[in-house]
Amino acid sequence: MNRIKAKRQKLAKRHARVRSRISGTAEKPRLSVRKSLKYVFLQLIDDERGLTIVSSSSKGLKAEKDNPYKGKSAVSYEAGKELGKKAVEKKIKKICFDRGGYAFQGRVKAVAEGARVAGLEF
Repeated sequence: MNRIKAKRQKLAKRHARVRSRISGTAEKPRLSVRKSLKYVFLQLIDDERGLTIVSSSSKGLKAEKDNPYKGKSAVSYEAGKELGKKAVEKKIKKICFDRGGYAFQGRVKAVAEGARVAGLEF
């Protein structure tokens, strides 16, 4: 149990370090990524008002045929595309990407690529 607790504390420390540098506004919201073992949860957040503008998750999504990824990364890519489409509908083009203390690889990178394909800039 001690090893798991230490791992969570390290993640929290990395996330706090990232959050000290990144803040979202109404014009340029923060794209927050949260991973679980099965799913990815995404939010566009306006930190000035403390509001979630748009949210999306990989629950119930399936990978399309033209997807460059496989497995959970493929579904994360689709979640990023879905969030990007919702954001573009609300006239949001520029965002700051908050990787949430996770390394920019695998599912986190797939989310970023999907959001870029949908039209978001960061």
